[in-house]
Amino acid sequence: MSIRVLAIGGSLRKGSYNHLLLEQARRQAPEGMSIEIANLSDVPLYNSDMQAQGFPASVQRIAEQAAQADAFLVATPEYNYSIPGVLKNTIDWLSRVPSMPFQGKPVAIASASMGGLGGARAQYHLRQVLIYLDVHPLNKPELFIPVAHEKFSADGVLTDAMSRDGLDALLTALAAKTRQLQVREPAAQAA
Repeated sequence: MSIRVLAIGGSLRKGSYNHLLLEQARRQAPEGMSIEIANLSDVPLYNSDMQAQGFPASVQRIAEQAAQADAFLVATPEYNYSIPGVLKNTIDWLSRVPSMPFQGKPVAIASASMGGLGGARAQYHLRQVLIYLDVHPLNKPELFIPVAHEKFSADGVLTDAMSRDGLDALLTALAAKTRQLQVREPAAQAA
């Protein structure tokens, strides 16, 4: 069974360690898992007046990607003890899409940060935000990559063995949770 994962990065910065982490996840994906990385660069700030005129094309694009995904992988930096505005803004838009593309799907969370905590506070805030979307966040393993600038090569490869192992464990757990939920869903529909 193939698993389609939509990866969402919380930074727009060129060379973002979290984007590099998503690229690394794509290279390390277990057999049977494909990872597509969402582009958030053209998502406008959420405005209900804009929504009333119709969802912007960029939001529709990401909503379609999310609807087709079996699971999600979010990699976020920590800004001021929380998640970046671009990530929260995208979640705000997607929470208003009638198809509710996140609902009932698993989400794995990772973070790469320049600081010593590796984005832990941002991850915990993100978990609070995700509650409303009715997702299934993976509780474990957790993946925090502190001092990220020392753990990626100049060409964007994650060189730290412990972090690579942690990413493998996270992706394996995401695949297992996705399969578990996919088995439950048909059984619930048959009942």
